[in-house]
Amino acid sequence: MKTVRQILHGKTPLISISSTATVYDALALMARHDVGALVVLDEGRLVGMFSERDYARKVILLGKASKDLAVSEIMTPRVLCVGPDDSVEACMSLMTGKHVRHLPVIDGSTVVGLVSIGDVVKALLHEQQFVINQLERYITA
Repeated sequence: MKTVRQILHGKTPLISISSTATVYDALALMARHDVGALVVLDEGRLVGMFSERDYARKVILLGKASKDLAVSEIMTPRVLCVGPDDSVEACMSLMTGKHVRHLPVIDGSTVVGLVSIGDVVKALLHEQQFVINQLERYITA
């Protein structure tokens, strides 16, 4: 069973932003790194998540201006998290059950990464392909 730690091993470093940054700066950072969400950290402490969904629902639809708006005003402050030793299956269950697409990974009191629904699906598909290959070898041996 694959763990969150194994997923993080192949990912780029964590990309985060401060809650005092503007929404515009957050969007520019997301575009630069081609990601759909950012962990919001203040002095190294997790204070929320900012995603494309937050932007679409809390800025554009309400007619606000992203250059004048702080991330703290529209971020999601209550964030579900996982640990590095949690299983990929546990992540999938949490994500589908709570309708979230990103989970910060906390080790002790430190945010060490972020897993997305895409990361989890990819890991599960890889695991299933491994099992299929093993079963095929068993059957043909």
